[in-house]
Amino acid sequence: MNADAAVTAIILQLPVPKAIDAKKLSGMIAPLKDAEGMHPENLGRILLGNYRIGPCTAMAVMELLESTGEKLYGKEAVIVGHSEIVGKPLALMLLNKFATTTVCHIATGERGVLPEHVKRAEILVVAVGKAGIVKGDWVKDGAIVIDVGINRVGDKIVGDIEFEGASARASHITPVPGGVGPITTTILMRNVAELFKK
Repeated sequence: MNADAAVTAIILQLPVPKAIDAKKLSGMIAPLKDAEGMHPENLGRILLGNYRIGPCTAMAVMELLESTGEKLYGKEAVIVGHSEIVGKPLALMLLNKFATTTVCHIATGERGVLPEHVKRAEILVVAVGKAGIVKGDWVKDGAIVIDVGINRVGDKIVGDIEFEGASARASHITPVPGGVGPITTTILMRNVAELFKK
Protein backbone atom coordinates (compact mmCIF):
# COMPACT_ATOMS: atom_id res chain seq x y z
CA MET A 1 0.00 0.00 0.00
CA ASN A 2 2.91 2.37 0.69
CA ALA A 3 4.13 1.87 -2.88
CA ASP A 4 0.69 1.94 -4.54
CA ALA A 5 0.05 5.39 -6.03
CA ALA A 6 -3.70 4.66 -6.02
CA VAL A 7 -3.70 4.50 -2.19
CA THR A 8 -3.96 7.99 -0.68
CA ALA A 9 -4.08 7.16 3.03
CA ILE A 10 -3.83 4.21 5.38
CA ILE A 11 -5.68 3.72 8.68
CA LEU A 12 -4.53 1.08 11.16
CA GLN A 13 -7.72 -0.12 12.81
CA LEU A 14 -7.07 -0.81 16.49
CA PRO A 15 -7.01 -2.98 18.42
CA VAL A 16 -4.85 -5.42 16.48
CA PRO A 17 -4.38 -9.05 17.58
CA LYS A 18 -2.04 -9.36 20.59
CA ALA A 19 0.62 -11.09 18.49
CA ILE A 20 1.04 -7.90 16.41
CA ASP A 21 3.01 -4.87 17.69
CA ALA A 22 0.73 -1.90 16.87
CA LYS A 23 3.50 0.69 17.39
CA LYS A 24 5.81 -1.14 15.01
CA LEU A 25 3.02 -1.47 12.45
CA SER A 26 2.20 2.27 12.72
CA GLY A 27 5.85 2.99 12.04
CA MET A 28 5.71 0.93 8.85
CA ILE A 29 3.02 3.16 7.30
CA ALA A 30 4.62 5.78 5.05
CA PRO A 31 4.40 9.22 6.75
CA LEU A 32 2.70 10.65 3.64
CA LYS A 33 -0.02 7.97 3.88
CA ASP A 34 -0.48 8.07 7.66
CA ALA A 35 -4.11 9.20 8.06
CA GLU A 36 -4.01 8.96 11.84
CA GLY A 37 -0.80 10.95 12.29
CA MET A 38 0.86 8.29 14.43
CA HIS A 39 4.04 7.67 12.40
CA PRO A 40 7.11 8.80 14.40
CA GLU A 41 7.92 11.38 11.70
CA ASN A 42 4.46 12.94 11.95
CA LEU A 43 4.63 12.92 15.76
CA GLY A 44 8.09 14.52 15.57
CA ARG A 45 6.71 17.36 13.47
CA ILE A 46 4.41 18.24 16.38
CA LEU A 47 7.49 18.64 18.60
CA LEU A 48 8.90 21.09 16.06
CA GLY A 49 5.56 22.91 15.70
CA ASN A 50 5.55 22.18 11.97
CA TYR A 51 2.70 19.75 11.29
CA ARG A 52 -0.39 19.43 9.12
CA ILE A 53 -1.09 15.77 9.98
CA GLY A 54 -1.39 14.64 13.58
CA PRO A 55 -3.26 12.33 15.93
CA CYS A 56 -6.94 12.97 15.21
CA THR A 57 -8.26 13.22 18.76
CA ALA A 58 -5.51 15.56 19.93
CA MET A 59 -6.10 17.76 16.89
CA ALA A 60 -9.87 17.65 17.55
CA VAL A 61 -9.26 18.97 21.07
CA MET A 62 -7.21 21.83 19.63
CA GLU A 63 -10.02 22.66 17.18
CA LEU A 64 -12.53 22.72 20.03
CA LEU A 65 -10.29 24.95 22.13
CA GLU A 66 -9.77 27.35 19.23
CA SER A 67 -13.54 27.44 18.59
CA THR A 68 -14.07 29.06 22.01
CA GLY A 69 -12.22 32.19 20.85
CA GLU A 70 -10.17 32.17 24.06
CA LYS A 71 -6.44 32.83 23.80
CA LEU A 72 -4.35 29.87 24.96
CA TYR A 73 -1.24 31.98 25.52
CA GLY A 74 -0.13 31.69 29.14
CA LYS A 75 -3.27 29.84 30.24
CA GLU A 76 -2.95 27.07 32.82
CA ALA A 77 -3.72 23.87 30.88
CA VAL A 78 -4.07 20.50 32.60
CA ILE A 79 -4.32 17.23 30.69
CA VAL A 80 -5.41 14.17 32.62
CA GLY A 81 -4.11 11.12 30.73
CA HIS A 82 -0.81 10.73 28.91
CA SER A 83 -1.62 8.37 26.05
CA GLU A 84 0.27 8.50 22.78
CA ILE A 85 -2.89 9.32 20.82
CA VAL A 86 -4.21 12.14 23.03
CA GLY A 87 -2.28 13.28 26.10
CA LYS A 88 1.32 13.36 24.88
CA PRO A 89 0.75 14.94 21.46
CA LEU A 90 -1.82 17.35 22.91
CA ALA A 91 0.70 18.52 25.51
CA LEU A 92 3.09 19.45 22.70
CA MET A 93 0.33 21.18 20.72
CA LEU A 94 -0.62 23.25 23.76
CA LEU A 95 3.02 24.10 24.43
CA ASN A 96 3.30 25.26 20.82
CA LYS A 97 0.51 27.75 21.65
CA PHE A 98 2.39 28.84 24.81
CA ALA A 99 -0.12 27.37 27.25
CA THR A 100 1.44 26.48 30.60
CA THR A 101 0.87 22.76 30.38
CA THR A 102 0.71 20.05 33.06
CA VAL A 103 0.17 16.38 32.25
CA CYS A 104 -1.36 14.18 34.97
CA HIS A 105 -1.34 10.38 34.85
CA ILE A 106 -1.75 7.30 37.02
CA ALA A 107 1.13 8.28 39.32
CA THR A 108 -0.49 11.70 39.90
CA GLY A 109 -3.65 9.93 41.04
CA GLU A 110 -1.74 7.44 43.19
CA ARG A 111 -0.01 10.32 45.00
CA GLY A 112 -3.45 11.82 45.69
CA VAL A 113 -2.65 15.17 44.06
CA LEU A 114 -4.92 14.97 40.99
CA PRO A 115 -7.60 17.26 42.52
CA GLU A 116 -5.13 20.07 43.21
CA HIS A 117 -3.84 20.00 39.62
CA VAL A 118 -7.36 19.95 38.17
CA LYS A 119 -8.48 22.83 40.41
CA ARG A 120 -5.79 25.09 38.86
CA ALA A 121 -6.80 24.35 35.26
CA GLU A 122 -8.15 27.17 33.11
CA ILE A 123 -8.15 24.61 30.31
CA LEU A 124 -8.93 21.04 31.37
CA VAL A 125 -8.74 18.02 29.07
CA VAL A 126 -9.52 14.58 30.46
CA ALA A 127 -8.73 11.49 28.39
CA VAL A 128 -8.49 8.50 30.70
CA GLY A 129 -11.41 6.19 29.91
CA LYS A 130 -12.68 5.99 33.49
CA ALA A 131 -16.15 7.33 34.22
CA GLY A 132 -16.26 10.19 36.71
CA ILE A 133 -12.52 10.19 37.47
CA VAL A 134 -12.68 14.00 37.64
CA LYS A 135 -15.27 15.31 40.07
CA GLY A 136 -17.41 18.25 39.05
CA ASP A 137 -16.49 20.33 42.10
CA TRP A 138 -12.78 20.11 41.18
CA VAL A 139 -13.41 22.24 38.07
CA LYS A 140 -12.27 25.86 38.34
CA ASP A 141 -14.95 28.49 37.73
CA GLY A 142 -14.81 29.64 34.11
CA ALA A 143 -12.61 26.77 32.94
CA ILE A 144 -12.79 25.39 29.41
CA VAL A 145 -13.43 21.65 29.82
CA ILE A 146 -12.90 19.01 27.13
CA ASP A 147 -14.02 15.49 28.05
CA VAL A 148 -12.48 12.93 25.70
CA GLY A 149 -13.59 9.87 27.70
CA ILE A 150 -16.24 7.46 26.45
CA ASN A 151 -17.51 5.01 29.06
CA ARG A 152 -20.54 2.74 29.25
CA VAL A 153 -22.27 2.92 32.63
CA GLY A 154 -25.37 0.72 32.62
CA ASP A 155 -27.30 1.75 29.52
CA LYS A 156 -25.70 5.20 29.30
CA ILE A 157 -22.56 6.58 27.66
CA VAL A 158 -20.73 9.03 29.92
CA GLY A 159 -17.41 10.84 29.96
CA ASP A 160 -14.52 10.95 32.39
CA ILE A 161 -15.83 14.09 34.11
CA GLU A 162 -18.90 14.37 36.34
CA PHE A 163 -20.82 16.46 33.83
CA GLU A 164 -23.52 18.02 36.03
CA GLY A 165 -21.17 19.54 38.57
CA ALA A 166 -18.56 20.51 35.99
CA SER A 167 -21.06 22.18 33.65
CA ALA A 168 -22.23 24.44 36.48
CA ARG A 169 -18.68 25.81 36.79
CA ALA A 170 -17.21 25.65 33.27
CA SER A 171 -17.43 28.44 30.71
CA HIS A 172 -17.38 25.79 27.95
CA ILE A 173 -17.75 22.02 28.25
CA THR A 174 -18.05 19.20 25.73
CA PRO A 175 -20.84 16.65 26.09
CA VAL A 176 -20.39 12.88 25.95
CA PRO A 177 -21.46 11.58 23.54
CA GLY A 178 -21.50 14.16 20.77
CA GLY A 179 -18.54 16.33 21.74
CA VAL A 180 -15.02 15.31 20.78
CA GLY A 181 -16.02 12.22 18.75
CA PRO A 182 -17.62 13.91 15.71
CA ILE A 183 -14.73 16.42 15.52
CA THR A 184 -12.21 13.56 15.66
CA THR A 185 -13.90 11.94 12.64
CA THR A 186 -13.80 15.27 10.81
CA ILE A 187 -10.07 15.65 11.54
CA LEU A 188 -9.46 12.14 10.18
CA MET A 189 -11.15 13.15 6.94
CA ARG A 190 -9.14 16.39 6.88
CA ASN A 191 -5.93 14.39 7.34
CA VAL A 192 -6.91 12.18 4.38
CA ALA A 193 -7.57 15.28 2.26
CA GLU A 194 -4.18 16.75 3.25
CA LEU A 195 -2.45 13.49 2.34
CA PHE A 196 -4.24 13.45 -1.01
CA LYS A 197 -2.99 16.98 -1.72
CA LYS A 198 0.58 15.99 -0.86
